[in-house]
Amino acid sequence: MSVFQSSIAALAVICLGSPVFAANTVKITEGGEGGGPMTLSVDQSTIKAGETTFLVHIDALSEEHEMVLVKMKSADQKIAVEAAKDRVNEKKLNSMGEVSELKPGADGELKAKLVPGSYVLLCNIKGHFQAGMHAMLTVTK
Repeated sequence: MSVFQSSIAALAVICLGSPVFAANTVKITEGGEGGGPMTLSVDQSTIKAGETTFLVHIDALSEEHEMVLVKMKSADQKIAVEAAKDRVNEKKLNSMGEVSELKPGADGELKAKLVPGSYVLLCNIKGHFQAGMHAMLTVTK
């Protein structure tokens, strides 16, 4: 075996022996109009840890929405709403990023590296969280 062939064989062992990590993709659809039901739905509620892309689509016809990703301390952690602002105080949470104010019909994307635990996806436009625009996400090993 030539030096070149030995090098190729060694490289193949290294590459094939190393773990391959698949990226997650979570699709989120947000909808709701003033006075109607507000929704934030995910296409899967449990995913494996790792690099994750959140694809957000706004299904509303007239209202803006956003999607905030929050790492929870536990699955039953309560999220407080500041009554005066009619919003969640994001500074008191472990926010991992957001897709900010998306216009009706628009799409957005957020990438994050997730570790095992509980997460909540929420819309923090005034009054939207309280109207039901949130969903839990469980991340496993």
